[in-house]
Amino acid sequence: MTERELQLATLNAGDGRKPDRIPWMPRLEIWYTAHYLAGTLPEEFSGMRLGEIQKAVGVGKTARTGHVFTSRVKGVEVHERREGLLTYYDYVTPVGSVSKLVKRTPELDAAGIYPLEVEHFIKKPEDFETVMWIVENTEYFPAYEQFIDYDKGVGDEGLPMIPIGDVPFHHYLEVYTGYEKGYLDLFDYPAKVERLLDTMWQVNKQKMWPVAANSPGTLFLHGAHFSSETTPANYFGEFMLPYMQDFADYMHSHDKKVAHHADNDTSSIIELLRDSRYDMHECFVTNPMVPITLEEGRKVLGDDIVVFGGIPSVILEATTSDEQFEIYLEEIFDAVKPGDNFILGIADNMMPASMMSRVKRISELVEQQGTYS
Repeated sequence: MTERELQLATLNAGDGRKPDRIPWMPRLEIWYTAHYLAGTLPEEFSGMRLGEIQKAVGVGKTARTGHVFTSRVKGVEVHERREGLLTYYDYVTPVGSVSKLVKRTPELDAAGIYPLEVEHFIKKPEDFETVMWIVENTEYFPAYEQFIDYDKGVGDEGLPMIPIGDVPFHHYLEVYTGYEKGYLDLFDYPAKVERLLDTMWQVNKQKMWPVAANSPGTLFLHGAHFSSETTPANYFGEFMLPYMQDFADYMHSHDKKVAHHADNDTSSIIELLRDSRYDMHECFVTNPMVPITLEEGRKVLGDDIVVFGGIPSVILEATTSDEQFEIYLEEIFDAVKPGDNFILGIADNMMPASMMSRVKRISELVEQQGTYS
């Protein structure tokens, strides 16, 4: 089976066939970007693009940059000002202005990683109305032809997983307020927060969901970095789970599959993630990086939810001995037997210090032990 057929079969979105081996889909983007920018790509990969390297080391192509829509906020002026590594953004609307500040660092630039958001939109109670206006005036426009071209470029070497933003409560915390202020505002101004969250839900449902659901895409990524610490179970259950269930049901009614990016400690919210009705937990990070093992996660999630992950990025680095590395791989393959509903991947990414020799070793083991009898 091709890499695309393997992923479709694992998601029960293909032609009815079962996968004939475990898909192996590590994300190499950060490793590649860092070494490409530094001029330190290994000699064997000199002059090669990322897709060519993925093929050379026997892994599938992770296709996460395709889009099925563009978005625009009507009636807003955005002013950008840069000062060294800082970039200031001012959003001017008919009902008020809000601003944010992002900061680059040499380390982030060297790895090709997005800058940090250090000041957020909502700083005072009046900012809720301005952000609400921005949400209500956001429009979504299909970009289906562009996606079809992107999909053709991926071909049989992978399956696009299409990012469509975050779920409202986590977007509110991460983008609009910052985590600490977001929870303080929830206590101080509960009516304002809940009104904003409900508006985000309804705007997504009325404007964004239909554009995604009627697109030529199959698998959609909606939500990322949910955490036992920053989205604890009591808040997850009240403010996130109902939205996720509504979204999943809607997309399923259009024969689509949905995933979230599970690169965080999910040990105390794993049951809620199971109840979300999402199809896949992608980049599922495990021990030793967080206090949950792959075996424990699979046991809770059951047979109907695909786990995409299994390889903590730290075991690809020299700080993990070869012996420890081999022991961990043995534990992984034991935990996923017989391999159903599982895609092997790195949580979250192959980092600049990772060793390509270990990625190749995993490819060997997938060929030896990951084939279904």
